[in-house]
Amino acid sequence: MQKKRIAVFASGSGTNAERIIRYFRQSDIAEVAVLVCNRPGAGAIDRARSLGVPVELLDRTQINTPEVMNPMFDRYAVDLVVLAGFLLMVPGFILSRFDNRVLNIHPSLLPKFGGKGMYGHHVHEAVIAAGETVTGITVHLVSEQCDGGKILFQAQLPVDPADSAADIERKVLQLEYIHYPQQIERMLQ
Repeated sequence: MQKKRIAVFASGSGTNAERIIRYFRQSDIAEVAVLVCNRPGAGAIDRARSLGVPVELLDRTQINTPEVMNPMFDRYAVDLVVLAGFLLMVPGFILSRFDNRVLNIHPSLLPKFGGKGMYGHHVHEAVIAAGETVTGITVHLVSEQCDGGKILFQAQLPVDPADSAADIERKVLQLEYIHYPQQIERMLQ
């Protein structure tokens, strides 16, 4: 059986991208074919390259251009797109090409604390401000509505009254590292 090929899209430090790459190195089902990044200097670039994964550094205009993206998807024979800290909206032509095959992870229990501007520490600060007693992660399909796609999986953890946004972020990242690669694999089976 031929392995499925994943394009990981990342904008930041790339810790989730690295976990996904490492997870699928051990897999008979899939492999990470390429990392797509929109920010020069993002940590995700060095992490992917150090693990032997090709990197495509593309700006917002290029990512929104079918004549750039479709040949790139063809070149790497991409079957699934996975967002791992990617901060741009995915254009409709990519969602159409990979219908129900674009995944994202969000650092809260959607639909709470989702939407425009809700990423990273902004989410965790909002969780604290709302007095939430639980938070967690959501793996979902990507749609044209920010954080509005079908929810596939959620995992939760308690919020301690003494937790700072940084404390919650550390706990949430651990959930992401454990569950996101597994949910990607489940999607491919």
